Parts: sequence; C-alpha cells; structure tokens
Amino acid sequence: MGVALEAKATYVKRIKNKQSILKQYVEHKYFFIMLLPVVIYYLIFHYGPMYGVVIAFQDYKFLKGVTGSPWVGFDNFIELFNKPYFYTVLKNTLIINFYKLLFGFPVPIALALMINEITSPIVKKAVQTISYLPYFLSWVVLSGLIIEILSPSRGPVNYILETIIGLKPVYFITDPNWFRPILVLSEIWKQAGFTTIIYLAAIAGINTEMYEAAEMDGISRAQKIWYITLPSLIPVIVIMLILSSGSIINDDFEQVYNLLNVKVMQVGDVLSTYTYTEGLSRMNYSYAAAVGLFKNVVALVLVFTANRLASKVSDETIF
Repeated sequence: MGVALEAKATYVKRIKNKQSILKQYVEHKYFFIMLLPVVIYYLIFHYGPMYGVVIAFQDYKFLKGVTGSPWVGFDNFIELFNKPYFYTVLKNTLIINFYKLLFGFPVPIALALMINEITSPIVKKAVQTISYLPYFLSWVVLSGLIIEILSPSRGPVNYILETIIGLKPVYFITDPNWFRPILVLSEIWKQAGFTTIIYLAAIAGINTEMYEAAEMDGISRAQKIWYITLPSLIPVIVIMLILSSGSIINDDFEQVYNLLNVKVMQVGDVLSTYTYTEGLSRMNYSYAAAVGLFKNVVALVLVFTANRLASKVSDETIF
C-alpha cells in the first residue's frame, strides 16, 4: 500500500512539473516565437540535408539520385584511407587549425582584459568597434585586402622591406613557408574582436564588490586581473575551449579557398577545399561525402573528448 501511494505521489509530482514547464513556455511564448526563424533555418539548411550523408555509402549517380544509386558499403572510405594525398590534406588541416587554436584562443581573452582596463568610454568603444569590424567582412573582401597588403609589387609590407630595410620583395601568398602563418594571423585578425564580446560580457557580470575590497587592501590593477578577473573567466574559457576543440579538424573553407594557389597546395590544401575539389570540380560526389562525413565524425569525437576531460578537471561542461 505504501509503495502504491509513493508511486502515485511521484506520478503526480511529474505531472505538476510538466504543467509547470508548459506554463513557463506559455508565459514566455513571444520569446519562443522570436526564436522560430533560427530553429527553421537550422532545420532546413543544417538538419534537413543530413539525409545526404547516405551517398557516402553509395556509388552516387546524379541522374539516378539517392534512391537509384547502387550501395557500395565502405568502399569510399577504403579508397579514402588508401590515397596518400588524403594524409597530406589531413596533416595540413590539423597543423593549421592547431596553430589557430594555440595562438588564436588566448588573443580574445587578452584583448578583453585590455579593453576592460580602458577608463575612457569613448576610447573603449572605439577600440571595440575597430577590433570586431573585420568579423563583419566576408573572406572574399578580406582575402583581397591581404593579397594587396602583401603584394610584392605594390603592397605596403614589401615596400617597407625593400625601401626602408633594404630586403628583396617576398612573395608571401605563394611562399609555402609563409602561407600557414598568413592563415593563422588573418584568422586572428578577423575573429578575435568579435569573440572578445563574449569575454567582456562575462567580465561585466563579475561582482564589483570584489574589486572594491581589493582596492581597500591596496592590490594593484595587475593583481586584480590575475586574482579576480581571470579566475572569474575560467568557466567561460573552459566552455569556449570545448567548443573550439572541434575546429581542429573543421577548417574555414572560405578563408583557405580565397587565398589558396597552386604553389602552396602541399601546405595549404585542407579537408574542406579537398572535398570541394573532389565533389564539385571532379564530380566524385560519393568520395567527397565520405571525406565530409569522416571530418564531422572526428570533430564530434573531439568535442565529446574535450568535454569529458573538462569534466574531470572542472565543473564547467557543455553537457
């Protein structure tokens, strides 16, 4: 009898919880209506096309379509791992994205700390605007700017090297030794300012009483950053690091494609450009789908692994 009453109480409690959640949805219905365009966008352009991954297991023929193309199982993946050039592309992807994460991840944090220390509101807004402006420019525009700035005949960088320092012009974009650093630096230039907004928002949420108490104890500004601001940012830093871990294999197609040229293919061709070449240029759709599926599975594994490691050293995880 007691067990039955306990089960009934649990059932009633669950019903009340569901009703409470439903009531919250109804109360905040306008917020969910505002969210609808985003949900619809992801359903149509991200989740809807996911059925297309089946062609990675087919010998896909455009005229026959997905339903009419013959199944080949894992033949495309066997071909993928038997191609020596695939490993070159994979190595380029990992090296470039590792450098981006290693050198690019701390930059927004440092930039947010520096902006936070600016006392003049006008100067602070100006620095913020200038820093995140490149984010709103497409890679087509930015790539054109980079090519012009580094041009050996008319670029300001080579002009300084030649006329002031006395060195010969350097063909940066076509030099295999310079191509990867250019990708890393241009990525930092484009993304750092916008990512800084996240850390500035986290800094704004820090309790100001801690700073006031620190000032009363005679702690310097550098010590306040080290002992108050940075520890308060650790939860956000951990979350951002977990989310960024998948980018080690998910490269930026637009950036690489707009800067890539024949002379740097061996060091600059990455998985996304390789997929584009195989899929659209050579019309090898099934093989390109296999490359893309491999990349996404590895990215998913990396995110789960990073989240698991973060859960062992910190309480902050994304799931």
